[in-house]
Amino acid sequence: MSVSVLPRVLKPLRSRRVMPGFGLSLGYTLFWLGLIVLVPLTGLFVKASGLGLSGLWQVWTEPRVLHALGLSFGTALAAAAFNAVAGTLVAWVFVRYSFPGRRFFDALIDLPFALPTAVAGIALTALYGSNGWIGRWLEAAGIKVAYTPLGITVALVFIGLPFVVRVVQPVLAETERELEEAAATLGANRWQTVWKVVLPTLWPAVLAGFALAFARGVGEYGSVIFIAGNLPSVTEIAPLLITIKLEEFDYAGATAIAAAMLLLSFALLLAVNTLQAKLARAEKRAGG
Repeated sequence: MSVSVLPRVLKPLRSRRVMPGFGLSLGYTLFWLGLIVLVPLTGLFVKASGLGLSGLWQVWTEPRVLHALGLSFGTALAAAAFNAVAGTLVAWVFVRYSFPGRRFFDALIDLPFALPTAVAGIALTALYGSNGWIGRWLEAAGIKVAYTPLGITVALVFIGLPFVVRVVQPVLAETERELEEAAATLGANRWQTVWKVVLPTLWPAVLAGFALAFARGVGEYGSVIFIAGNLPSVTEIAPLLITIKLEEFDYAGATAIAAAMLLLSFALLLAVNTLQAKLARAEKRAGG
């Protein structure tokens, strides 16, 4: 084959994709994404826009609505932050240590995924109530859990922990232990090895687990309403307020609150994902 023929032969080979059907699969993905996600969200904003900007602002600035939004997002952030630390420690124990019953406890982590949220709420209320096994001792020490924002945070920690553990665990399992041994050989102590070697590789996964736990916590309803007490402007969460608006046939008000939750959630998740991408790029450059 002459040299002049080679470019004409290699050009189609270079333009060929390894996996065929990109156009069809992309179209299928965008179709279902639009049908399942974009269309309902568009309908939500269309319904909320019927109030106009002044009407939306009036609903959003109601003291009851502001408190409910602040409570939902505040407790979700607190629970997700706690789970980011606790979940990473749990994943570390499961990956790095062998102990009797490890498989049992590893399977137990997934229980909040399968357990109905209402059952979780009832169980937590029975435990942390005034007469509960744990609540009676905490109240004797001056700590009230049930029917307080602390109880909401406890419920969100319960349902959000598996997200962090299951995201961090496989990343930690793939981490090269030779790097830790090399750091120890060079004189680094255990904490220096964790902060300088282990955590930089885990930060993107920890942030991903944090985002998943936060997203689940913001919209959680079943496990919260039993332990929250649902007192307006005290322990009333935003999803419950939306339900109350719907029961009062105030559909515009319900969609306005839902739109506010959607915008706030999207902004926070976008910030977390942006930070996660930056950390991943930084880790890739450091590894390269």
